[in-house]
Amino acid sequence: MENQKKVLFSGIKPSGELTLGNYLGAIKNWVKLQDEYESYFCVVDLHAITVRQEPKDLRARTLQILATYIASGIDPDKCTLFIQSHVPAHSEAQWLLNCFTYMGELSRMTQYKDKSQKLGESISAGLFNYPVLMAADILLYNTDLVPVGKDQKQHLELARDIAIRFNNLYSPTFKVPEAYIPEAGAKIMDLQNPEKKMSKSEDNPNGYILINDSPDVIRKKISRAVTDSIGVVNYSDEQPGIKNLINIIAAITGRKPEDIVKDYEGQGYAKLKQDVAEIVVEELRPIQERINQIMSDKAYLESIYRKGAEKANYVANKTLRKMQRKIGFIQL
Repeated sequence: MENQKKVLFSGIKPSGELTLGNYLGAIKNWVKLQDEYESYFCVVDLHAITVRQEPKDLRARTLQILATYIASGIDPDKCTLFIQSHVPAHSEAQWLLNCFTYMGELSRMTQYKDKSQKLGESISAGLFNYPVLMAADILLYNTDLVPVGKDQKQHLELARDIAIRFNNLYSPTFKVPEAYIPEAGAKIMDLQNPEKKMSKSEDNPNGYILINDSPDVIRKKISRAVTDSIGVVNYSDEQPGIKNLINIIAAITGRKPEDIVKDYEGQGYAKLKQDVAEIVVEELRPIQERINQIMSDKAYLESIYRKGAEKANYVANKTLRKMQRKIGFIQL
């Protein structure tokens, strides 16, 4: 029965420190999904170099993210945990899939359009091309489901289009993956600008909570969260700041937003902020302690990523060989 589980693939880029948004929007959901699916969770370090990285920082963050996965409850015995660059098939499959992807498709990607406006002529080919690498990541593992935020749905659509195109040209080779979008906590917003997703790349550090922030820093940032002048706790698009705070509680506790609202009838925003801060502090405290333990045991971490690379290489290379054979390459 084990091999009849559907396959799930996801990864996080080590280009910055992880935020509460990464944890609630992705990692916490993966923990729930690992029993239900054959899961591949990856640190996508190849994606990180589409913008310049300091080598020592990239190495440190890659291990930190792997440690965070494990500290959050992702079990290396239940799923495949690996570092993307340890599986060369990702890079090779990307080249093959590049040849089945159109320039027009890539130039229509919203993230590319946004970034090319900022960077102009100095935008790298990697930034233009990275949705094809994302497609390779997914298709190599015969993935059924990809947990994605709404901002990545367009890239998953491209992966589906590439898979269908390749399957039609040759013969069924890839599974056509579906998006898995969890209802609660799918998008945690910036505390200073609740119209935007929480991101470490924002200039104002009060807008995001890092997984490694101390309890005092977390309390301070949440106390400064932007609200509104309505003064009543409602779960509505007219009050995005309050809605975001309620979403944080809902994502951590599993409670429904409307039930959370009832707790604050006749109470102001100060009590809500205070409660959110304590819930976040208590959720992150054991994770922070476990991350520190894991990071101090480099041999343990290495054993995890070596075992993961071995398993991921086996599966990815089988798919890559199938692609090469169908395209017409001579097999060694």
